Amino acid sequence: MELTFWIALATMGGLGFVFAGALAIADKKLRVEENPLIGQVNDLLPGANCGGCGCAGCYDFSVQLVEGKKPVNGCPVGGEDTAKAIAELLGLEAGASVKIVPRILCKGGNKEAVKKMTNYYGPLSCKTMHIVAGGDKLCTYGCLGGGDCVEACPFNAMIMGENGLPIVIEEICTGCGICVKACPRDIIEMHPIDREVFVFCKNHDDPKTSKAVCDVACVGCGICARKSDGGIEMVDFLGVINYDKLDPEKIPFEKCSTGAITRISKN
Repeated sequence: MELTFWIALATMGGLGFVFAGALAIADKKLRVEENPLIGQVNDLLPGANCGGCGCAGCYDFSVQLVEGKKPVNGCPVGGEDTAKAIAELLGLEAGASVKIVPRILCKGGNKEAVKKMTNYYGPLSCKTMHIVAGGDKLCTYGCLGGGDCVEACPFNAMIMGENGLPIVIEEICTGCGICVKACPRDIIEMHPIDREVFVFCKNHDDPKTSKAVCDVACVGCGICARKSDGGIEMVDFLGVINYDKLDPEKIPFEKCSTGAITRISKN
């Protein structure tokens, strides 16, 4: 019994020694040295891990930035201060950046959108309402009013307004884009804060139907498109803006009967 114990102990000890040696050799042969700049850049980032930069998280952004795959000003949460700090560390130009904010492309709140004849009873999550019954509004394209985007915002930069539509607090918003992913109707889009012209509607119904379900829906008349010289085109009864070609001065906003296309004032 005692001999068996010592043989087993020696065997296990020997195997452990062999494996440890193999791991030590593999560590030296296969080790990939990390660029120390990656850790330094990561320390300068806000650590929100929101994905607004298009990466899996802050560390992934650090890696891609150091490798030249992402711009210095690619972190929407950190903003210009973070971009300048990273640029100084890497000896690069920070570059000017325009703040990106979400725009709620729907005006069909509780007052404007026509309600169904039957009330909706169930979970008030937008995703649930979208899948189960489409909420209590006749429009199948507009805001459901459940506030999933508000709940998803990690910076408390959105609130639900009295009319049942989300409101963006631009001063707090970091432009991470998480609210966009939370909306099952795709009515939230990220735009430069100085962009002025929007079609505040996503309805692709025919003119008669869209007018029947919401007082402020795009009715597909096409007046804005005809006057835009290619800046706006009609896609399934909805005006779609091509910002590369858009000249706001050519758009007859006053002729839009529902106010679906609007020019907002600059901050």
